[in-house]
Amino acid sequence: MTPDFEQLSIAANGLRFHALAAGPVDGPLLLMLHGFPETSHGWTRLMPALAAAGFRVVAPDQRGIGLSSKPEAIAAYRIDHLAADVVAIVHALGRERAQVVGHDWGGAVAWHLAEHHADVVERAAIIDVPDGDTFKRYLRRHPSQLARSWYMLFFQLPRLPEALLRARNFERLANALVGTSRPGAFTPDDLATYRAAWAQPGALTGMLNWYRALRLGGQVPPGSGRVTIPVRLLWGDRDHALEHAMAEASIARCDAGEVFHFPDATHWLPREEPERVTALLLGFLRR
Repeated sequence: MTPDFEQLSIAANGLRFHALAAGPVDGPLLLMLHGFPETSHGWTRLMPALAAAGFRVVAPDQRGIGLSSKPEAIAAYRIDHLAADVVAIVHALGRERAQVVGHDWGGAVAWHLAEHHADVVERAAIIDVPDGDTFKRYLRRHPSQLARSWYMLFFQLPRLPEALLRARNFERLANALVGTSRPGAFTPDDLATYRAAWAQPGALTGMLNWYRALRLGGQVPPGSGRVTIPVRLLWGDRDHALEHAMAEASIARCDAGEVFHFPDATHWLPREEPERVTALLLGFLRR
């Protein structure tokens, strides 16, 4: 774990969340939500510059992951619960509102917050993930995307995914990160940090339950189908898992949205393009 960041333990929504933090305590609150199979460590290349710009940057390990609480029930990982965690963390930190940056699954949570919790989230920067409705529609109409999403179906199986991912010191998970990213995106130290997180009791099942809960849907409040807060979507066009056509389809649902494409980047933008990603975040977020 990088020693330069504060280590927080936040009680929120009936759970306890481990988080990395940086920046002035009274700065504008910026929550950074990681994706699968990462942890809060995934933001360490971006946090110093954002903190230096005056933001109070907090990156939690989300539920089921790393050092945070790990509910056992699959239903505990529905998207409405994941979003409620973020709302509760904002309030636990003594704030009424925050800005959010999300990548991968963290981006899916950010999309949900943008549509259903605009009273708490001022604006959202989302990296390499479409909104949920766009993804479901695209999946039904494009067999090529369905083929890319095969792993989501595999993860529905009980126990077998855990056994395969745990084998040989999490070799498949580590290879998935290295093999789908540009050379050097994930260092040996990064992989060691993630292996320690994956080895936490219940962590593999907690991570996979994010996918397993998809079949349950969510108790989502009625919405207009529009996203009214400002959204900036960043997309690596060489994403191995998600076709880039979903970027424009997602942003079309936003009243104030914009897309920035990275033609030579993969799914792992925060690791591959930290300087440009940070610049685009700073140009978007309110200080």
